[in-house]
Amino acid sequence: MKKVLIIGLIVILVIASIVWIVFIFRSRPRTQAQKLYSQSLKLIEAGHIEEASLNLEKIISEFSASVVTDEALLKLAKLKIRDGKLLEAKKLLRMNMTLCPSTDKLDEIQKILWDVNVRILFSPIKTQGTIIYEVKKGDTLYKIAKKFNTTVELIKKSNNIKNSAIRPGDKLKVITSKFSVVVDKSKNTLSLKEEEEILKIYAVSTGANNSTPVGTFKITNKLIDPPWYKDGAVVAAESPDNILGSRWMGLSAKGYGIHGTTQPESIGKQVTAGCVRMRNKDVEELYSILPVGVEVMIVD
Repeated sequence: MKKVLIIGLIVILVIASIVWIVFIFRSRPRTQAQKLYSQSLKLIEAGHIEEASLNLEKIISEFSASVVTDEALLKLAKLKIRDGKLLEAKKLLRMNMTLCPSTDKLDEIQKILWDVNVRILFSPIKTQGTIIYEVKKGDTLYKIAKKFNTTVELIKKSNNIKNSAIRPGDKLKVITSKFSVVVDKSKNTLSLKEEEEILKIYAVSTGANNSTPVGTFKITNKLIDPPWYKDGAVVAAESPDNILGSRWMGLSAKGYGIHGTTQPESIGKQVTAGCVRMRNKDVEELYSILPVGVEVMIVD
């Protein structure tokens, strides 16, 4: 009987030892990662960005299962943004969403990624879907935009052109990829797509009583500071009664369009007469990207 008890005790001790070893083995990387992350924060505060970045990169590469991996990825992405390394930041943000899909910072990461996507569009950074065009004699920004089915505003923004002056021999980044828009009435969102990638999702307002039409349409016209035609009368752009905001993009569904607003508090609700309403800063951003002819799909 005593012999059985001794054997049982030995078995329990062995199992306990194994559990303890496993615990130590598993907790060690987490402790090291947390220590590295804490050091990184102190280095950033002291202005030692390069050394902090190396620590964060080590966490990501060696301790990808750590509880601080999502923090390390986000912090490193922010440092890359600060240094203007937007493509590297984009890669890190997308990695963060893939490796840490349950992070409580997912919304923040998504919003930063959308901002980075637009900043890349509005910069000279060359990406897939862009070309470097050499300006020829007789070229104007309007002619180049029409040739490549883009907008003058996007060419100017992506090449840091302050006016419309260009000269033969100038080299310009021109975006040749195809943009499209998807409006989801059930969520009151508008997704800007470049080919199959969603670049950014905007909050919008759609029609009350399901009045926004469903289907696939095209942008047929664009106006800056549009007048509003109400009950047979023209309400001038500068009038406080004009609710269209700073931009209008008319759709092939007659009478409907995407426009700004003088009522930003209404964004996110189904309150319009059928049009898609955006904050002015958002519609101005979208307006500079989308040429006439872009496909707009509206879904329930």
